[in-house]
Amino acid sequence: MIFRFAAGMGVCLFLALIASCRHVPPSATSAPAVSTSSTPRALPADIEEIERRTFDYFWETTDARTGLAPDRYPAQPFSSVAAIGFALTAYPIGVERGWIAREQATERTLVTLRFLRDAPMGPEAEGRAGYRGFYYHFLDMREGRRFGAWVELSSVDTGLMMMGVLFAQSYYDRDDPREREIREIADALYRRVEWTWMQPRPPLVGMGWHPEKGFIDNDWHGYNEAMLVYVLALGSPTHPVAPEAWNAWTSTYGRSWGEYRGHEHLAFGPLFGHQYSHVWIDYRGIRDAYMRERGLDYFENSRRAAYAQREYAIANPMGWKGYSASIWGLTACDGPQHTKQSYAGEPREFRAYSARGAGLVDVFDDGTIAPTAAVASIAFAPEIAIPAAQAMRRDYGDDLYGRYGFLDAFNPSFEYGVPVATGKVVPGKGWFAGDYLGIDQGPILAMIANHRDGFVWDVMKRNPYVRRGLQRAGFEGGWLDVSSPTSR
Repeated sequence: MIFRFAAGMGVCLFLALIASCRHVPPSATSAPAVSTSSTPRALPADIEEIERRTFDYFWETTDARTGLAPDRYPAQPFSSVAAIGFALTAYPIGVERGWIAREQATERTLVTLRFLRDAPMGPEAEGRAGYRGFYYHFLDMREGRRFGAWVELSSVDTGLMMMGVLFAQSYYDRDDPREREIREIADALYRRVEWTWMQPRPPLVGMGWHPEKGFIDNDWHGYNEAMLVYVLALGSPTHPVAPEAWNAWTSTYGRSWGEYRGHEHLAFGPLFGHQYSHVWIDYRGIRDAYMRERGLDYFENSRRAAYAQREYAIANPMGWKGYSASIWGLTACDGPQHTKQSYAGEPREFRAYSARGAGLVDVFDDGTIAPTAAVASIAFAPEIAIPAAQAMRRDYGDDLYGRYGFLDAFNPSFEYGVPVATGKVVPGKGWFAGDYLGIDQGPILAMIANHRDGFVWDVMKRNPYVRRGLQRAGFEGGWLDVSSPTSR
């Protein structure tokens, strides 16, 4: 799986093999415990404030001229195409919440889609935004071109962007010239992605490609966020991969299934792997062959993963400061620095940007907690996610919470007198990130919306390509067995 090191932190890509209010965890064998009703839920005022501030991140930091969303802020080294997908999803949330007018969202979305459509594409190493319908992971914020020679043409980041593109296609459904144009451009962008080309070792889908050296040596395998890549690739009307791709991918789940911290589930250490695909797809009540054999669905699986991480924080086997029933959450995020220091009388490894997680596989924990891990689990387990959000804000205040909600991460155990990669060390409180990250802000905003009334999920259920992708993957039941819902 490809994780990101941001500029100024030793930019590179690497392959990772990698409560205060107690509630009874869900049974390890039970059916999904959460209702599929979309009746709006009332949320605490502080959660609604987090939602609004996180929306403002996308509305205020995205370039209104191009629609390019920054990878991070206030540092803005480059745009992340994944963040663009989350931004396209954010604008309709803002409309529904009354924060911006539909006309404003329409305009920003059109600017973004036109820019993506017209950006130069081709096999050249420089001056291009993408190739064969895929986009480079990071683009220059001014011109929208590949940011540097280290940046890969990314299948998963293109996938995250395409989820936002298809969400826009389904949301803007009025008989209006500008909304029709949104639908048309979105359709054209999705249709030109050559998913079969990104299969150098079929039937699996590859991770990416560099113009200088060709395809990355690894394919998407094992359980992770690549669910969205395969669903999109299967649903394509122009370059669809065969259903065997999904079967091949799920056949690599083997080492990931088991019991961890009292919860039997399909494991992936960093919680983003349990969240990204669920931002747009409602997995409640729909199952593929793998999950039918195990008597649960991927939504319940993510719910168990969230509980397992909370149990890990309660046990705190490494003795880090701050971990508790209400302070928990490991995922990919910023960290203080790549360094080894003595902690509790033994050498410990700390990292800057890295994947962090607890589980059967992909495990790394250096004491760095990411609010997005817990807060974006609100749709799966609100009874533990909401208290976590409230406790983080209460206990760490302005060092962790600011203009756009939660800063990316914090580490109460890191109080060493060494230079940090980003952020600051506060005496007596530890390290705090200095940036907000688009790919961590996006799930917070969308999953709060999904928890409230299923908004993002319900819009995406109308998209024929997503439905087709799920059906070709073998998903059955629930909302897939009924006709597409009417527009909101």
